[in-house]
Amino acid sequence: MRSNKSLHPNGTKPAKTQPPAAKESAAVVLPWTLLSSSRQQTDRLGQALGRTLRGGETIALYGPLGAGKTALVRGIAQGLGAAPEAVTSPTFVVIHECHGRLPLAHMDWYRITSLRELESTGVMEYFSGQTVTAIEWADKGLALLPQDRIEITLSHRAKQSRAIQLNATGPMSGKVLARTRQAHRRMPNKISHKKRITKS
Repeated sequence: MRSNKSLHPNGTKPAKTQPPAAKESAAVVLPWTLLSSSRQQTDRLGQALGRTLRGGETIALYGPLGAGKTALVRGIAQGLGAAPEAVTSPTFVVIHECHGRLPLAHMDWYRITSLRELESTGVMEYFSGQTVTAIEWADKGLALLPQDRIEITLSHRAKQSRAIQLNATGPMSGKVLARTRQAHRRMPNKISHKKRITKS
């Protein structure tokens, strides 16, 4: 005689229990390196990055003088809908703000000599909320940077050629980097800068 242990008291078979769903693990985004042979190509990368930002991201920029850090930030500003000409090398002003669809705080820590000096400028206030922060010479204040950030290292390869490496250090920056790669592939090789049309 067969046992009825597999039946409920009402004679129906119990529903099969599903194993608990595994928690979705954050995708690992590997560093991305590309070669820029012109300022326009660096600008193109910046625009792709700017268009994928959603607010609150920190972009740490590393590289020697003349490597193209400011040019990249101009592209980011344009990708955010801000005027690229508003972005200048802020060496004598630690923080310069410009506004598009998101606020952008462009920082230059080149002349910073200590963490205490850097903290006194109020930079920590920018690492919250919807402000996007793009920091040149970020190595001067590594201890103050958010753990989850986009790191971009620019280095000279030839007179006009630059190697640009992008790295994500956390889940939010990893998603940004993945979106940026997709956006960059979809963009035309030549960026057309739209001019304002005025009626005569």
